[in-house]
Amino acid sequence: MIDIRNIVILTGAGVSAESGIDTFRDAGGLWEQHRVEDVATPEAFARDPDLVLRFYDMRREAIQTKAPNAAHEALARLDAAWPGELLIVTQNVDDLHERAGAKRLIHMHGEHLNAWCTVCDARMPWTGPLLDRPTCPGCGAAGTLRPDIVWFGEMPYRMDEIYHALNRADLFVSLGTSGAVYPAAGFVREARASGARTLELNMEPSQGSHWFDEARHGPATELVPAWVDEILGSNGGR
Repeated sequence: MIDIRNIVILTGAGVSAESGIDTFRDAGGLWEQHRVEDVATPEAFARDPDLVLRFYDMRREAIQTKAPNAAHEALARLDAAWPGELLIVTQNVDDLHERAGAKRLIHMHGEHLNAWCTVCDARMPWTGPLLDRPTCPGCGAAGTLRPDIVWFGEMPYRMDEIYHALNRADLFVSLGTSGAVYPAAGFVREARASGARTLELNMEPSQGSHWFDEARHGPATELVPAWVDEILGSNGGR
């Protein structure tokens, strides 16, 4: 095995699916019986804010009933043990990585348990509903809070930090992602261009599977703990 010091891990919906969190690419592009275009775009929010807020209120409530699975726990164990640079970049908007104990983490698509005030630009923890148009705790404006979620057509968060980590990575690992949503789908090529080894762990080959040096297919709760044991053992925790 090549000497590995810096690791970037991209996680997608497949990591949380085994915790009971639905993915929006199942059932013909339906997301809990809604088209993505109706609930996950700025245009949808402008057109029917009640529908969008109700949808996210339901999801915010639901994820608080879920628990991290063995894949989340294995990544948290790697985060705690790995002495080199490590960054978990998640496309998921749940908090299961954090609840498992991961610290070196970026939510590139936002977080369900945050709200964003469109007037004062504050982002704040939020576990209750938004449909009743609560006032912003920061500025006091009413009806200005929206889910702190990156919708289709909006720019993902902290991209400069993510690309900096990719350009320094010795190993890039993609876990449980379809390889269909950009810019995340292009991370494997960015890492390869900087000389990183690349590994895909997914239930089935992703759309970008051919870009990876190695691919392993199966449930995340089986593949990820086995890989974490392997990487920690192979590098001796160094």
